[in-house]
Amino acid sequence: MAQKIIQVGLAGFGMSGQIFHAPFIHAHEHFNLKKVFERSTENSKLEYPYVEVVKSFEELLTEDIDLIVISTPNNYHFSMAKQALEAGKNVIVEKPMAITVSEGEALCQLAKEKGLLLSVYQSRRFDSDFLTVKNIIETEQLGEIYDYEVHYDRYVTKPSAKKWKADGGKGINILYDLGVHIIDQVYSLFGMPDEVYADFRKQRPTTYEFDNFEVVLYYGQKKVTLTAGESVIYQGPRYKIGGSKGSFVKYGLDVQEAALVAGERPPSDHWGVEPEENHGTLFYPEGDRILEKRLPSYIGNYGNYYTNIFEALSDPNALYVKPEQAVDVLKIIAAAEESNLLKKRVSMIR
Repeated sequence: MAQKIIQVGLAGFGMSGQIFHAPFIHAHEHFNLKKVFERSTENSKLEYPYVEVVKSFEELLTEDIDLIVISTPNNYHFSMAKQALEAGKNVIVEKPMAITVSEGEALCQLAKEKGLLLSVYQSRRFDSDFLTVKNIIETEQLGEIYDYEVHYDRYVTKPSAKKWKADGGKGINILYDLGVHIIDQVYSLFGMPDEVYADFRKQRPTTYEFDNFEVVLYYGQKKVTLTAGESVIYQGPRYKIGGSKGSFVKYGLDVQEAALVAGERPPSDHWGVEPEENHGTLFYPEGDRILEKRLPSYIGNYGNYYTNIFEALSDPNALYVKPEQAVDVLKIIAAAEESNLLKKRVSMIR
């Protein structure tokens, strides 16, 4: 597989397929975007005239396709991934991997039985801010971590234009949309928590279920607080992390999504480079004083996800976002849902 061009079939060309997948597949020298499944449009041809647009998912599952990328509404992820694996295709599933833990586990088992690659597109592991935070923690610049806080806030004034999001349903809410990203980030740093506490709130009358959450993960004495809301007019720090040696505060989101929405496409000399004003600040004691130092952000690149996929097609041990990790994220989400229902902490130690 390492010496060939990987032929890709992309299922779905909504925002996710158009913004987060197709540009990076197109830009990567080892991938070819061969087919796109669009049920009622041919929008992919406007940007990629060479692609073949098909009108059924089954038309992606042909011998000339090596890898299926599933970028459809959440409630189709499990059934399409299952069908693709059964057809002998390697699969990337947009987050969330599935709606339930049992569905995720079934996909992992099927991929293992078939000897196929299965991964979940957790692109936010390749955000500039998270890469910076990851390095700070791994190099122990903050010492022992006491508190880790992340906000993923937005100001949304209208219901989603996507009918499936506006209609809602199981697995279609802000926790599965935004929460799954920041839960995965924390999981990749600290693993499974000991306990989970969650509080969900509905702040806008047009929201189907809830549009604000706080999920707290407990790791011994370390506390992780993850929040997201859609009615936040002024956004505070994105990251606020405290430890035994200092604190780190970071404002602003990774620049890649905004660039993609604005029509920019990789590669470019400035891709994923944050403006200096968005760089985070490290606060640390020196004698009786508290000093501060600006830390340049790492360069983010969602294309590195696909580089890893190419490597993993030859060496499965190289896979960075493993499907079992995505199942663990679903377990944390399930515990958060249980906690919100019961209004108490839920133990993850079973």
